[in-house]
Amino acid sequence: MVVGAGPAGSAAALHLARAGVEVVLLEKSGFPRDKVCGDGLTPRGVQQLVRMGIDVNAPGWMRNRGMRWVCAGREVDIDWPRLGSHPDFGLTRSRRDFDALLADHAVAAGARLHTGVRVTGPLTDRAGRIVGVSALAGPEQRPVTYRAPLVVAADGASARTAVMLGLERDPERRVATAARRYYRCESRSQEPYLELWADLMCAKSGRDLPGYGWVFPLGDGRINIGLGAMPHRSHGPVDLRATMDQWLVRLPDDWGVSEENATSPLRSAALPMGFNRHPQYHRGLLLVGDSAGMVSPWSGEGIAQAMEAAEAAAETIALALARPSGAGREHALRQYPAEINRRWGRHYRLGNLAGDLILGRYGYRPVLHPRVMASPALLRTLARLLTHVADEPAHDTIDAVLHTLLRVVPRTRPRGRRTPPS
Repeated sequence: MVVGAGPAGSAAALHLARAGVEVVLLEKSGFPRDKVCGDGLTPRGVQQLVRMGIDVNAPGWMRNRGMRWVCAGREVDIDWPRLGSHPDFGLTRSRRDFDALLADHAVAAGARLHTGVRVTGPLTDRAGRIVGVSALAGPEQRPVTYRAPLVVAADGASARTAVMLGLERDPERRVATAARRYYRCESRSQEPYLELWADLMCAKSGRDLPGYGWVFPLGDGRINIGLGAMPHRSHGPVDLRATMDQWLVRLPDDWGVSEENATSPLRSAALPMGFNRHPQYHRGLLLVGDSAGMVSPWSGEGIAQAMEAAEAAAETIALALARPSGAGREHALRQYPAEINRRWGRHYRLGNLAGDLILGRYGYRPVLHPRVMASPALLRTLARLLTHVADEPAHDTIDAVLHTLLRVVPRTRPRGRRTPPS
C-alpha cells in the first residue's frame, strides 16, 4: 500500500506494480490538483522519468539547457553536463499536470488508485507493526480500512502516517519554506535556462535571504516565479510575500511581471530537508520523499530524490516479499535506509553542514563570489555539487573532485533515537 499519490507515491506504485506486487495507491484529493513547487527537474529527475518509461519528448514538457545564475549585477549561463549516466537537459512542467501524469502511469502499470481517501490512523498488530490504515473515503467521508503487509508513506511534508506511528521530525534539521506564483509571459516562456537569483535581501531585516529566487519558464505561455528560504537560528522568520514583492521590481521588464499578468495567488509550502525524519524504515513502514525529509539541503530540489527513493523502496519491498515473513524479510527491509544513506548520505551531510555554516546564514551570495562567477570551471563544479549530478566512476575532472570531496565526509547518522520504543 502507498499513501499519497505525489511524485514519490506514484513512482513507488509504478515500480511495485511492474515488479508484480499488488499495490493500492491512496490519495486524499483528486486529479488534477495544484502543488506549491518550482516545477523544475534537473537531469537527475529526468533520468528517473526515463527509467519509468515516461515519454519526455511528448507535448507538455519544456526542455531547458541549464541554469542561469544572477548575482551582484552579473549573470552566467551554465549548461547541464554531458554525462553517461544522466541526460544533458532538464525539464519543467506544472505539478498540476505532472502529478496526474505520474498517477496515470502508475495505474497503467497495474496500481489501483483510490482518490478522495484521507488516512486517519495506522492499523497495527500486537507487535506494533503497521498492517494497514484506517481512512475516510469519498465526499460522504465514510470510514474504511485498507490492509497490506507493508505501507509506503509518501504523504508529503505533513508526514501524517509517520507521525501517527510515532516517527517524529529531527528538530536539529531544517524545514525550509518556499513560495511561488504563476505569471503570463509569452515572450520568455520558451527561455532555455532556469534562472536563479542569489543576491536577494529579506524585506524586513535587510539581511541576505538564506535561499534564492527562481524564474522557471514553463513553455506554455507562463513562468513560475518563487523563492525559498532556509531557516537559521541567527535569523528570524522570513516574510516571503514582502521579500518577493521587493525582488520582483528588480526583474527585467521583459519578464512581464505585473499583477495583471498573474494567473494564480502566491502560495507557500514547507520543504523538509536533509533527512529530517528517521529511520526511513520502521515496523513495516517505509518513508519516501518529503515524509522522510529528502529535500536536498543544497538546492531545495525534492522531486528527483523522491522518485529515486521510491524506486529504491519498491525494489526493497519486492525483494523482501520474495522471502517468507519473519526475520529474513525484516532483514531485507532494513536495507532500505542503508541504500538511501549510500546514495545521498555524504552529499546530504555536507549539505547540512554548508547550510548551518553558510547557506542558512548568508544565502548563496558568498558561494557565488565574483571570482567564482568569472570562472566557468568553478561554476560547473558548483552546479554539479548543488544538483548532485555526476558520473561514477568519474567521467571528467569535476566528477573526480566531487567524488574525492564526498569520500572524506562521513555518511549521515541519526542523532539519537527518535522512534517509539520497541
